[in-house]
Amino acid sequence: MPGIYIETFGCQMNEADSQEIAERAIRAGYTIVERPHDACVLVVNTCTVRDNAEARAYGRIGHLKVLKDANPSMRLVVTGCLAEQDRDRMQRNVPHVDAIFGTQELARLGDAIAAWRSEFGETDAGLEEAEERALLVPVGGNADGVTGAYSHLRAFVTVQRGCSYYCTFCIVPHVRGRFDHRPMTDILAEVERRLEEGAREITLVGQTVNAYRDPATGADFADLLGVVAELPALERVTFLTSHPKDFTARLVRTLAAYPKINPRLHLPMQSGSTPVLRKMNRKYTIDEYRAKIEVFRAACPDWALTTDLIVGFPGETNADFAATLEACREFQFAQAFSFVYSPRRGTPAARWQQLAVDIGKERLHELNRVVDEGMVAYYTAKIGTTVRALINGPSKKDRTKLAARALDNVNVVAPDTEGEARNPRPNEPWLDIRIEAAHRWGCSGTIVGRARSFDGPARAVASPVLDLIA
Repeated sequence: MPGIYIETFGCQMNEADSQEIAERAIRAGYTIVERPHDACVLVVNTCTVRDNAEARAYGRIGHLKVLKDANPSMRLVVTGCLAEQDRDRMQRNVPHVDAIFGTQELARLGDAIAAWRSEFGETDAGLEEAEERALLVPVGGNADGVTGAYSHLRAFVTVQRGCSYYCTFCIVPHVRGRFDHRPMTDILAEVERRLEEGAREITLVGQTVNAYRDPATGADFADLLGVVAELPALERVTFLTSHPKDFTARLVRTLAAYPKINPRLHLPMQSGSTPVLRKMNRKYTIDEYRAKIEVFRAACPDWALTTDLIVGFPGETNADFAATLEACREFQFAQAFSFVYSPRRGTPAARWQQLAVDIGKERLHELNRVVDEGMVAYYTAKIGTTVRALINGPSKKDRTKLAARALDNVNVVAPDTEGEARNPRPNEPWLDIRIEAAHRWGCSGTIVGRARSFDGPARAVASPVLDLIA
């Protein structure tokens, strides 16, 4: 059976799209492979939210040319936001790409993959030469959510595409279009199908997920989330990404009411300065953001609050940056994804006078220092506790350890004492991990139990044996 390899850059929307591509390929008669040189079709799902994401995607597309040169029958496909933005430029710059599909052309992409199936017969494509294989060291991207023994445990369900808010720094409305909300009946049908396929955690995804409105009834995101959280087969549900403008007291009440909702809210602040937020067209002031957080924390005191931050935005003064630092100290984010502003072609902010690159880098360094203090404090508070976390699989950095993610999105790593790398146990996906240390990236500890379901009893796991002689 011919293989298809899917490599994903960027946000959860892209991961959801990659899942859809993978499912369409499987129905067409392909098998999902974990190495590009085992594939007949290569799909690179790209991101263009920042300049670095573009550079990595183009680098990876160029890197895969060695496979096309060695096997001209192989198909190389590019999709995602970069494909939408750079269609004409991409055809000139990387002519070895066979097909380019924009963000709203997934159905056409699936049709093309199905049409190519008859060309490959039943033999997988592959490269035998060791030197060519050595060239395939990944330079970015990953196939998370598409391949592996654990990929079915997490399911991304798209509730909405596009965005109509047009932040002045953001390319998304230009490459994904305006809001396009899925009918709630379709969303619920997909959630139930994912649960039947073994998903233990459902992530409802949208560029501005809490702006969702059902096209038929007008039901909002709080309604949708409540219905999903009441499904008997559901173990856990979470959602990404919210906008402060649509973060209402009604939604907060829903978060507090359903214990199956993961206790983590990702609410991008972007800046702690109201003048900068106004330039960004974010549609709220820092005081309005603060008021929403106060309501949230009063109702959900044990939840983690995470955010996105941009520094070096055009016109950002020292006072504006100081306001962002002060807001970070005040809100004590459990995690923050921080970036230097990156001009995006076609957005208003890209045409404004830019700050010096060194200023942005210096501010990011200082911001990370302040944010890390809050993050490490949050992680340190977990030491001595036992958390139940959903397994990701063997750690990519150390195959002797297992990686998992706790309900509040904290990465947790622990020694693999039962040989999981050799014998995967996706039917026992919930790990009880005793937290013993905190790091900048998350926590580490020891697995003390495994469970088949989130609410189920745990099977005891023996602690690792220390070799005192060695």
